[in-house]
Amino acid sequence: MPSRLESQPPRVLIVDDDVSVTDTFSRMLRLEGYEVWGALSAEEGLRLARKHQPSAVILDLRMPLMSGLHFLRELRAIPALSRTPVAIVTGDYHVDAGQALELQTLGALVRYKPLWLEELVALARQLLA
Repeated sequence: MPSRLESQPPRVLIVDDDVSVTDTFSRMLRLEGYEVWGALSAEEGLRLARKHQPSAVILDLRMPLMSGLHFLRELRAIPALSRTPVAIVTGDYHVDAGQALELQTLGALVRYKPLWLEELVALARQLLA
């Protein structure tokens, strides 16, 4: 169970175009006591982020129409969400140097799929620390 001082559980937004990843990550974090929303596109993720003001965001890098990097730029431009902790979880082991630098500059952690339950929970805790 997440240790938080407030009475509400931490809110995590999962953004990944792969429904199996979104569903699995959501289930895993809900079992640990997190409140979770899942989005299958970056656009849907931005709508949910504005609506629910998540405590943290975990998203894929490579998605159709809008990439995870573009999502992160948009999120950072929203004053109420500009400091939201973000982790990029990707299966792409060849992130180019320019993207890696921009992700770091925008404050995103980068992790690689697959993530086991313990790794996902540790990542969520790290984002919320």
